Amino acid sequence: MAGTTYYFNVRAKDAAGNSSGLVTDSWIYQFNPAWIQQAYVKASQVSNADNFGSVTAIDQDLLVVGSPQEDSNLTTIQNGGPFSTDEGATNAGAVYVYRRSGVNWTQTTFIKALNAQLSDFFGQAIAVSGDTIVVGAPFEDSSSTTITNGPTFSWDEGSSNSGAVYVYRYDGSVWTLEAFIKAPNSVANIKFGTSVAIDKDTIVVGAPFEDAPASGPLATAPSTTSLADAGAAYVFTRTGTTWSFQYYLKSNNADSTDYFGLNVAVHGDTVAVGVPFEDSNQATITNGTSSSGDNTYGDSGAVYIFARSGVVWTQQAFLKAPNVGAGDEFGDSISIFENHLVVGAWNEASSDTSISNGTSASSNNSFSSSGAAYVFYRSGSNWSHQAFLKPSNNVSAGMNFGSSVGIFGSTIVVGAALERSNAVTPSYGSTASNNTSLPNAGAAYVFQSSGSTWSQAAYLKATNTGASDNFGKTGVGISGSTIVVGAPEEDSNQNTITNGTSSSNDNSINGAGAVYIFEAP
Repeated sequence: MAGTTYYFNVRAKDAAGNSSGLVTDSWIYQFNPAWIQQAYVKASQVSNADNFGSVTAIDQDLLVVGSPQEDSNLTTIQNGGPFSTDEGATNAGAVYVYRRSGVNWTQTTFIKALNAQLSDFFGQAIAVSGDTIVVGAPFEDSSSTTITNGPTFSWDEGSSNSGAVYVYRYDGSVWTLEAFIKAPNSVANIKFGTSVAIDKDTIVVGAPFEDAPASGPLATAPSTTSLADAGAAYVFTRTGTTWSFQYYLKSNNADSTDYFGLNVAVHGDTVAVGVPFEDSNQATITNGTSSSGDNTYGDSGAVYIFARSGVVWTQQAFLKAPNVGAGDEFGDSISIFENHLVVGAWNEASSDTSISNGTSASSNNSFSSSGAAYVFYRSGSNWSHQAFLKPSNNVSAGMNFGSSVGIFGSTIVVGAALERSNAVTPSYGSTASNNTSLPNAGAAYVFQSSGSTWSQAAYLKATNTGASDNFGKTGVGISGSTIVVGAPEEDSNQNTITNGTSSSNDNSINGAGAVYIFEAP
């Protein structure tokens, strides 16, 4: 099991207890973190099919949770309680903000779009960095093609499902709307805001149904629309409190129905874009600006890496799975931290129950949709495949390992939405339950590295594990020693936070959703 290694220099002592000098050898102690449940978080407004926990984002002691199918018709930000319990706008969506003090979590804010409408799905994508929260509403309908800086917005409804992004800033006491962002080439049905990512003053937004027949990154966004659902991503930057458009990202092998931008991630001057429906049969990495034009492996998937120099973005690499297979949907989930990237392929089909460290991956295809995760590492500007991650237990058809991923430092968390065990406690190392009595209960797995070698460190389950909860489906995140896991189909009627290791076993509100927080003391 991987862990943190501490070296203690030992000084020998004489009979009187005085130090007699530094001994050249050191004692070595390997500390293996044991993640335990710190809190069970529920929405302050609990309703059927709200899917609270569909997405989560965490940065240190700040947790943000999306509930894109929340139904209140509120059009304000509630800083402090009580929070709205209205049910007047189906699938308008909402975002909940929590803070930790010591070991206890409390809800501080309930955020609604100031132009909230039915079926906007506000909160389908969220990201947080420091004092800034980014929220995507891919079904928002305004026809604006500009950025509105400040606490204003568009009530226009003239461009169905064009999508929008909302940026919120914390001033030390309350959250306020800092900007309302639309794609510069916004048209109906591009679903801008399907994915969002932020690092400090850089935001990346995916619009996977965008139709421009462009090739490669561009300083302006084209207005032509002849390549249906090819997809695009957009980069925005902040100076002071003002956001502006910086670059338009596109693959140089763009094709219809690739849905480029379905997932995005950013760290510093690097952006990763997941394209799970890309179709090439390439099984290697291309470092540089080229990509395969092959289309013989439908929905095999790819990830594109872009790097920024000054204000100019260029494609740095085209990543494919070393065991590429049609329908694997490599890139369905992605997360980047410094020079490491983890990529999920929930539909990968191998039956392995071990980790392959190095450049290889299993080509076995006996367990459809068992799923996998891949680790890539960058040295200089060149990327290489570092590890192929599979869970140690219960690998079977349809468990969807890799349905969500997160990385921080040398720790990776991977969700398996349809894992089936009835376990209600974490286990550590390569140990995990092989029980299969609760279909689609879900699990999350923690992996850690020692150098370039990865190993399984923990197996996380909800303390109220239930069938079809989908624990780990999409909302996993990690910051420092804290891991969050969403279970969007969890069914309890609780509308408060339980700090500690217990959870509700009520099942009266179908698909209400929950979030579980784990901490390694």
